[in-house]
Amino acid sequence: MINSSQMVSSPSLTQMKGMTSKAVSPSQAHSQFADSLKQAIDQLNHSQVESNQKTEALAKGEINDLHDVMISAQKASISMQTAVEVQNKVIDAYKEMMRMQV
Repeated sequence: MINSSQMVSSPSLTQMKGMTSKAVSPSQAHSQFADSLKQAIDQLNHSQVESNQKTEALAKGEINDLHDVMISAQKASISMQTAVEVQNKVIDAYKEMMRMQV
């Protein structure tokens, strides 16, 4: 589930439309893509770290709210599954482009 803070940090559709209407140099496109990818990986890492911290705190008896721990673990799991699926699609697209004859 995406909360409002995650939605603010990722580019909206209107921002993305604005990026495509302007001429963007290859170096700018590379930089924007790299920044977006780094931000997505940082968010994924943050959810994984948060889940691990809550799980450890539950095991130590510092947290009594099992529901919160399970919800954060499920969010981290879904985020990781999504990242793996996106990675697989990107690799498939790359392989398809390499098979194309010019």
